[in-house]
Amino acid sequence: MGTLYIISTPIGNLQDIGIRAIKILIETEVIACEDTRKTGMLLKTAREYYSKIFSNDIFEKNKLISYYEQNEERRIFEIINLLKNGTSVVLVSDSGTPAISDPGFKLIRECAKDNIKIESIPGPSSVISSLVVSGLPTDKFLFAGFLPKKPGNRQKYLEKLKKSKDELKETLIIFEAPHRILKTMSEVKDIFGDIDAVITRELTKVFEEIKRDKLSNLINYYSTKTPKGEFVLLL
Repeated sequence: MGTLYIISTPIGNLQDIGIRAIKILIETEVIACEDTRKTGMLLKTAREYYSKIFSNDIFEKNKLISYYEQNEERRIFEIINLLKNGTSVVLVSDSGTPAISDPGFKLIRECAKDNIKIESIPGPSSVISSLVVSGLPTDKFLFAGFLPKKPGNRQKYLEKLKKSKDELKETLIIFEAPHRILKTMSEVKDIFGDIDAVITRELTKVFEEIKRDKLSNLINYYSTKTPKGEFVLLL
């Protein structure tokens, strides 16, 4: 029976990937990825950087198969069959750690049910990277992911987060898309008040940005710009 490898990939800078991750990526025949083009670029970069470390005979051609939200149910069946027939499979997302607000959880759950070996190769994560540079307490934190899209559900969810933060004094971590970040910060301000917050954007990339300020000031700052990139909001 094959092994399912869950590999974290860089959230920006391609040189952040580890040697063990590269070795498994290169040696494993099948790689399930959100975007085959992005993963192909990562493999190309890995071969260029690590060709002096690894022997040339391990740089074989990998088979890249798409694995994203819209085809997840169908791919799970195919991947499980590959694993049961002795073929190991790597699971990667476009960036960061698979299954963290990205596809992967359902496949991992099915592999666990079938007693298929699962190995996690840790690495970059925008959640942890944002937390450690935020300057906010790191002893307790709650990753809330993306907020619900429906206004009523969003408000109820934020009210629950506010109650949890008040009781446990934990740092809250929220993901948000650029076109919704201003609206989300305004909604958070309405429920939490004008508290200190941190925004991280494009971590490890050329235009990395970390802003620490009151929510009102952050709202004013981004209202004068066209928000770009993936945002992490910490409270």
